[in-house]
Amino acid sequence: MGTEEQQSHEASTTLIAAKDLSAAVLRTPEELANIVSLFASSEGWMEKVRLRAERRWYERLHHGPDYDIWAISWLPGQSTGFHDHGASAGAFVVATGTLEEHRPGERTRVILPGKSRAFGRDYTHDVRNVSLAPAISIHAYSPPLDEMNEYELDGSRLIPRERASVKAEIVNQEGCAQRRKSTDRTNTLSIEQVLSAARARLRRLSPDEVYEAVTMTEAILVDIRPESQRAIEGSIADALVIERNVLEWRFDPASSSRLPVVTDHDLQVIVFCSEGFTSSLAAAALQDLGLWRATDVVGGFHAWREMGLPILPPSTPSKYRPC
Repeated sequence: MGTEEQQSHEASTTLIAAKDLSAAVLRTPEELANIVSLFASSEGWMEKVRLRAERRWYERLHHGPDYDIWAISWLPGQSTGFHDHGASAGAFVVATGTLEEHRPGERTRVILPGKSRAFGRDYTHDVRNVSLAPAISIHAYSPPLDEMNEYELDGSRLIPRERASVKAEIVNQEGCAQRRKSTDRTNTLSIEQVLSAARARLRRLSPDEVYEAVTMTEAILVDIRPESQRAIEGSIADALVIERNVLEWRFDPASSSRLPVVTDHDLQVIVFCSEGFTSSLAAAALQDLGLWRATDVVGGFHAWREMGLPILPPSTPSKYRPC
């Protein structure tokens, strides 16, 4: 294709894109705030969320002609840096955790779960997780996000970085760039951070809620304590005993060692240990296998016993033998 033909083709493509954009009814910031709030309260998206130590994880979950929707996870200390959103208006809502929004010359805004922020075009801010726990947020932009400009803060002024813009297609890559493994030891996590990250993904249940779930539904209660702990503490009738070291193999629907009851990823598995710490990590591991309803018992067996719920004393064997 000659130079003139190529320029003509590019101009035509740009014109078509502009016509498509003008045909779309762009959403106002207020409408976007309502969109993110409704999306955050819906089901089915949370199991897609991942946590990345090296940088924020993000993924575009919806891309329409008038707006797109993104999910972002934030470990403690992660932030966006100052940036705008090109020609897009936007809004975001915090689903779990707490975020802060910083703007030059303005007071810091603390954004709690369920609270949203909406803004128009050319809006510049820095969003940060300065808490000790992970956070997850839902974002929407209209028109769909295509460009972001990054800035450095010089006193009270924002100065564009030399690399002025980042195309959303490059930023997105559907999260692929987030899979890089960092070798920087400063990115390692403490066990408290790992535990908080696991629990941010779970809808943990109290002993009363668990008792109702296993009584009224087909939920499976799983005891992952080692035999020595069960012998000392007692057990719960009808709980399936599967020690931690084989849990994933028994509940992965694709595993040749799975239990007969594990036929799909919709199974509700409720894990418990002695005090509710190891069980959170175990439930998160099951979610990684696609068991999106997996969760654990707040306080574990000790909390169950203290609430007076039925238990088998230490001298009484459980109904199920360890798997």
